[in-house]
Amino acid sequence: MQKSDLKSLVSIPVIVAALGYFVDIYDLLLFTIVKAPSMRGLGATDATMLVDSTRVINWQMGGLLIGGILWGILGDKRGRLSVLFGSIILYSVANFVTGYIQTVEQYAWCRFIAGLGLAGELGAGITLVSELLPKRVRGVGTSLVAGVGLFGAVAAYFTFQLTQDWRLCYKIGGALGIMLLFLRVKVAESGMFSQVKETEISRGNFLMFFQNFNRFKKYLLAILIGLPTWYVIGILVNQSDRFAKEMFGSTTIDSGRSIMFAYTGIAFGDIIIGLVSQYFNSRKKALLVFYAMTIAWLVFFFSPLNDNNTSMYFVCGMLGFSTGFWAIFVTMGAEQFGTNLRATAATTVPNMVRGALPLINLMFLDLFQKTWKWSLVQSGIITGIVTVSITLIAFYFTEETFHKDLEFVEK
Repeated sequence: MQKSDLKSLVSIPVIVAALGYFVDIYDLLLFTIVKAPSMRGLGATDATMLVDSTRVINWQMGGLLIGGILWGILGDKRGRLSVLFGSIILYSVANFVTGYIQTVEQYAWCRFIAGLGLAGELGAGITLVSELLPKRVRGVGTSLVAGVGLFGAVAAYFTFQLTQDWRLCYKIGGALGIMLLFLRVKVAESGMFSQVKETEISRGNFLMFFQNFNRFKKYLLAILIGLPTWYVIGILVNQSDRFAKEMFGSTTIDSGRSIMFAYTGIAFGDIIIGLVSQYFNSRKKALLVFYAMTIAWLVFFFSPLNDNNTSMYFVCGMLGFSTGFWAIFVTMGAEQFGTNLRATAATTVPNMVRGALPLINLMFLDLFQKTWKWSLVQSGIITGIVTVSITLIAFYFTEETFHKDLEFVEK
């Protein structure tokens, strides 16, 4: 790696994108960390906790899904920076308001609006960094953005541990967003976007993904290769307390702590996978290594070896590390499409994966447990088999993008 490459990796755009994703993840994961005390504070009981909390997280994920499309289109039509400014204002305000809610209904609406805002952060940041960095180090750069950013979940966990006040935690998240807004002023727009903006080429046309079979196939595959991340976080880690109770009778697992361990693992995994990709000169080979680790730790999670609190926290951390391919899969999504659709792709792809969580929950909870009356563990295993199988098929048909030149447009 050349000296100029190192200088690029510690440039203002990379630092600001990393800090932006840090705040994004703090706000995104805060609900799962303060779920129990916040829901009880709004009147939820043990009998209604699961249904009410699932409703709130589904509304948040729905906001991410819709926001991903809206911000992606805006990023290609108006510029990457417009998304970074607009999204952070929206989710910062939503977090402040969440600190004053009084009902579960208000909670769901606030998380929906926050989800709309949070949807724009990662895709716009990854797109901007990908277009500004030399292609030989852009994978490392985007991995650093995600790796640093994912420590936001750790910060959210310790903020709640120190304050023990879920309302204050949301207000702190809003304040962090406003502070970040001032740093964004120093970031320049992507030169690639500025050049395309001066032409008559259609930009940010979401329907273009569906008007050409090859483009649609690339888009669908880009989404499916990321599914295991939210199966692991949204199902296994988020409900680690319930799995622990059924698997070995523990009632003392803190799912917020599980999330902290998982996201610490994800943060390190996202940094390491960038280096692995650089070593192999391949995005796909690096992704395959992490898929193999994910499968191995999923087997451990459901095995008799996972029989106490320590092993549960440990496996949550290792599952986090092995699913630390978030940056690479989002980068691959950005690299597969032209400059006039790149922000739309990079913003919608991760949010489509996040938005798939309600569908995974539908299979895991409503179909397997409520309708078919399977146990929690049985439902978790079959949901994992289905999710990972879909991902491996999608991976097989996904193209390599490591050496791809990004100076092209979709027509």
